[in-house]
Amino acid sequence: MEQTLQVILIAAGALVVVIMLFTAAACAARRKNRSKIPITRPPAATGLSSTFDPKQVSMAELEKATHNFSPDLIIGHGSFGIVYKARLPHAGLSTVAVKKLRPDAIQGFSEFRAEMAAQSKLRHPNIVTILGFCDTGSDRVLVYEYVQNGSLDQWLLLDTRPETPKTPRSRLTSSWETRIKIVETPRSRLPLSWETRIKIVRGVASGLDFMHNLKTPIIHRNIKASKVLLGNDFEPHIADFGFARIIDGSLSHVSTRVAGTMGYMPPEYIQGATMATAMGDVYSFGILMLQISTGIQPDTLFKEEGNGKGVRFVEWAKEKVDQNLHMEILDANISRAGLEESGVVVFLRIALLCASDSSMDRPTMREVVELLKGIPT
Repeated sequence: MEQTLQVILIAAGALVVVIMLFTAAACAARRKNRSKIPITRPPAATGLSSTFDPKQVSMAELEKATHNFSPDLIIGHGSFGIVYKARLPHAGLSTVAVKKLRPDAIQGFSEFRAEMAAQSKLRHPNIVTILGFCDTGSDRVLVYEYVQNGSLDQWLLLDTRPETPKTPRSRLTSSWETRIKIVETPRSRLPLSWETRIKIVRGVASGLDFMHNLKTPIIHRNIKASKVLLGNDFEPHIADFGFARIIDGSLSHVSTRVAGTMGYMPPEYIQGATMATAMGDVYSFGILMLQISTGIQPDTLFKEEGNGKGVRFVEWAKEKVDQNLHMEILDANISRAGLEESGVVVFLRIALLCASDSSMDRPTMREVVELLKGIPT
């Protein structure tokens, strides 16, 4: 009997050792797939900032401030509505951005209030602040801080490289939007410098890190150049939370539909995954980094020699980086004077790490913030 017990104990101990070795091998394999860029893991997640209550603004005030939502005051549009520039001094607000949501933009009154309540808690220098709202009848309007320099995509469209489309595709996607007056980016604007692009990337990373590490985390789910607004000093502000979702501690949210934009959308979403995760935001951020550095639109397909098939933007960028062609793919509008090639190399490696096909190989946004500090400028 004792001999049998000893055999069982020995077998159990051997099984534990095998499991430990298998776990160690799996961890080592995952680390091997990651970039060799060192990652410093910062302290634990931070919590929500102080609560801010947006003002309730009447429709009469909004109509007066926007001249009855005049097309002449349109400064852009988001996923769910048109944005107007307005002044609301009588409501205790100065120059603001007023987004009038499409009638079918958000399903139901309760979801609208839930989205508004979530963003009202996002008090961060790199996230657009919501100041007020109106929910009269079928009208749903959000009032945000006004950000002077418009969206990042307007600045990136200054690129004149032959690989990049010289004009954006039409934004008039439905009859409801036919009255939109598209505000073209003045061609007299100077292209963004390399230092400014790094500043923008770091700011967006900081905002996403804040969102992902709240006590009740939030996933944006639609990070792209048009959702990043630039202030007077080109400090970035993440905007348009129409697709955003509040998630639990597992950093995931079960969604009934795919959300995002082609080119920025992570492979797992395209393949039908119903679980929206923070790693999806990381992928979109990596694609945004590639766009900011190359000036190329993420939905661009590159012809592959021989079979004529299209190669995805991220695959094209990875191939060029593997060939050490970092400087060749850099946006032609970026001045090379005093530019540190080593900084470009690190920048692109971080971008491709974030845009890994496997979500398991992507760093967290907290790790990304630390990695970006190591870019020499």
